[in-house]
Amino acid sequence: MALPFFYQPEIVAASSIILSEETSKHCVQVLRMKQGERMQLTDGKGNAYIAAITKSNKKHCTVAIQNASFLPPPTRQISIGISLLKNANRFEWFLEKATEMGISEIIPLLCSRTERQHFRHDRMKSIVIAAMLQSEQVWLPVLHEPTNVLSVIETSTKQQKLVAHCEQGDKALINGLDIANNAQILIGPEGDFSISEIEMALQHHYRPVSLGNTRLRTETAGVVAAALLVNT
Repeated sequence: MALPFFYQPEIVAASSIILSEETSKHCVQVLRMKQGERMQLTDGKGNAYIAAITKSNKKHCTVAIQNASFLPPPTRQISIGISLLKNANRFEWFLEKATEMGISEIIPLLCSRTERQHFRHDRMKSIVIAAMLQSEQVWLPVLHEPTNVLSVIETSTKQQKLVAHCEQGDKALINGLDIANNAQILIGPEGDFSISEIEMALQHHYRPVSLGNTRLRTETAGVVAAALLVNT
């Protein structure tokens, strides 16, 4: 049976650590773990640990590190800039699925047609953490605060830059491209990017791409792009 897997953001090089209050509560109060029981830990930065409980306390659970290892990051680092959605549940669904597939960076975009919502970064990050643990990964995607799409376009230094939009014109099928190891794709809001946003992206060497023959919801487009870019 697999050991329970927890996220501990700061794990210092020590033989014994005190878990965060949230993790302590989950271990002791929810899972009813006791002294001597073992678990897996990660800091989301490639480090993985096996630890055993030495002091069972629902606020300050103490564990002893028994084994430590490091897993290098995936060779292919994929960044997705995707518009915020009016329906927060749909955006949260995207975050979960993109994380499970191994996306390395997520930038919530503010576009001219974005229907703004209150962005609860702590909640969104907790969803990303849960998806990382569920999929048994040790690299936590970088989740940015909402950023204006023009700022992202102007400052991106990615090796390969792609923009998915619904306007007419020459667009490459994304599953026919050779994907670089450092790539970024931009996904627009319901109603798509504005013409000026698309033109700005093209001026900054973003390549227009198509995700297929059907018109997709923003969150669906994000998941399709994640799957194709990570696995192509």
